[in-house]
Amino acid sequence: MEQQSPKAVKVYADGGSRGNPGPSASGFVVLDMNDKVLFRKGVYLGITTNNQAEYRSIKFGLETAKQMGCEQVTVFMDSQLAIRQINGIYRVKNKDIKPVYDEVMTLAKQFNKISFTHVPRELNKLADREVNKALDAEAKR
Repeated sequence: MEQQSPKAVKVYADGGSRGNPGPSASGFVVLDMNDKVLFRKGVYLGITTNNQAEYRSIKFGLETAKQMGCEQVTVFMDSQLAIRQINGIYRVKNKDIKPVYDEVMTLAKQFNKISFTHVPRELNKLADREVNKALDAEAKR
């Protein structure tokens, strides 16, 4: 019997750059509401800034949740800047961030319910691990 995707999920997202700008990656993990990992992925991005990597991680996580058929998403990440920008507390002034920010906001409107929450770095270890796996794999190439 085919397993149905949950309607509500948590997405932990993180981005990292070794140098700023430098080799960068985005990582995200999709969990059900009982914290069971449903999907995890790290994506090497090439040379970008840390903030670009952070935003792309949110974008990748939301795209995956949408593909899974999820209707409610709670996004967690340790980038206070990105969370405050997405929640409308800060404006996005950086021209390189604005297009990805716009994509994130467009994706966010496709869910029935969505929220973006800042968490301390210690609570974002799963996504951080995906970032580092992608960076380490690229460094070995």
